[in-house]
Amino acid sequence: MKISQRQVGDVTILEPKGKITIGAGDVMLRDAIEAATRAGNSKLLLDFHAVSKMDSSGLGELVAAHNAVTGGGGTIRLMRLPSKLYGVLGITQIVSVFDVFEDEQEAVNSFR
Repeated sequence: MKISQRQVGDVTILEPKGKITIGAGDVMLRDAIEAATRAGNSKLLLDFHAVSKMDSSGLGELVAAHNAVTGGGGTIRLMRLPSKLYGVLGITQIVSVFDVFEDEQEAVNSFR
């Protein structure tokens, strides 16, 4: 699992690639989000197009990230969820907690 980070204006885009599963990917996601918020980034967009798998630990980290970011006055949104991942987030109703976008420009504009 790898996570790249880039800026589009004042929006920080985190792009995990690989599996967000217990023991590695979940911790990397948490660490990347914490590092971004510690650096003063309050508008986070997670681009999941390259995530191949997410287990319950990854789902838990996603919920914890939402609580941490919004609790600190920030905003976290999701983008380009693979259909399998969208299905899991839908079944667990986690998807209802987030604004989800397919288009990057639309997602970035939603922070304004």
